[in-house]
Amino acid sequence: MVDAHRTFVIVGGGLAGSKAAEALRAEGFTGRVILIGDERDHPYERPPLSKGYLAGSDERESVFVHEPAWYAGADIELHLGQTVVRLDRAGKSLELGDGTRLHYDKLLLATGAEPRRLDIPGTSLASVHHLRRLAHADRLRGRLTALGQENGHLVIAGAGWIGLEVAAAAREYGAEVTVVEPESTPLHSVIGPEMGMLFADLHQEHGVRFHFGARPSEIVGADGMVQAVRTDDGDEHPAHDVLAAIGAAPRTALAEAAGLELAEGRGGGVAVDSALRTSDPDIYAAGDVASLRETPWAEWLRVEHWANALNSGPAAARSMLGREVVYDRVPYFFSDQYDVGMEYSGYAPPGTYDQVVCRGDVAKREFIAFWLRENRVLAGLNVNVWDVTAAVQDLIRSGAPVAPDALADAGVPLTDLVRGTGDGAKG
Repeated sequence: MVDAHRTFVIVGGGLAGSKAAEALRAEGFTGRVILIGDERDHPYERPPLSKGYLAGSDERESVFVHEPAWYAGADIELHLGQTVVRLDRAGKSLELGDGTRLHYDKLLLATGAEPRRLDIPGTSLASVHHLRRLAHADRLRGRLTALGQENGHLVIAGAGWIGLEVAAAAREYGAEVTVVEPESTPLHSVIGPEMGMLFADLHQEHGVRFHFGARPSEIVGADGMVQAVRTDDGDEHPAHDVLAAIGAAPRTALAEAAGLELAEGRGGGVAVDSALRTSDPDIYAAGDVASLRETPWAEWLRVEHWANALNSGPAAARSMLGREVVYDRVPYFFSDQYDVGMEYSGYAPPGTYDQVVCRGDVAKREFIAFWLRENRVLAGLNVNVWDVTAAVQDLIRSGAPVAPDALADAGVPLTDLVRGTGDGAKG
């Protein structure tokens, strides 16, 4: 009966927001639950936008978190296609773009992130794409189909996960692909040069061309259509379409205008504690927009991947209900490119590790790579090797020293290294 008079509002109609709403009902909350999303589509998952749906192997309906009727059945009020234009913390209310005002007792910000834009001439030309929303994927999927049929050229700015996954999809459609990347390898800021070259080799074997050490400086066009991409080192690449895949920025404008604390340093985001509470005790944040302070991996950690949205939304919901919550999951993401599937756990950007150790057959792309600092595992990447994520994450969590030769020895079970019983293990 106490809950029945309370209103919990969730701003953000993605996976984190939808799973938070689901968790509130699963935890027995009987009050009013309002979910606000600025897209007209019902909440959906983003990985298929650069994977199965974009590649044509998944149907559009498969991306949605729940069927539309589920929300009414769970008594969750939806405000789709609406933006929140003002957050009044003192009055504990929100104003929507259509003038609607909503009161909240607890508020969850799951506003996500938005793609960074190229700041160069020519970005207003037709066939310049970003990939963050389902509408983006709808449009890009149609263009990849046409490029494949016409032997057209796609230039991708950025060799991160999105850029590489779109490159793989485009090649499977038959399009010509050039990737322009300022670093010396793909995925440099995530997995460093040692493993980055593996992905360069994989894509080059499938016909992708890389232009490393350069940035796009101009998109050249005529009659409103893209013709080429020029780079800052003087090269020019033919193009019919361009994808800007240069990262995403957290959508913090609403929080910032309301005076909530923002994270410092790399990644930005809304600052939250281990219970996903912001600097306002009645406001929480989850998913791509939330930045955890003082984590085991970094002073500030903001994770943009599917697993974080999946898990942090429900964790925030439980925290809103007054449950004891410590959100300390090991960062995790997965990717599929051509016939290579991979999972990455942990956090080890360049400069944080002192060696990379592999077990398995790197040449066959069936291996596990480990990033170490002082013989402690910071991160692990399993490539075409499955059912090892739990053990890899246990190694990361343990923080115990492990002898590199034991880590490289496929005959030593990872579970033994976690327990410190494998030959050569330390700790």
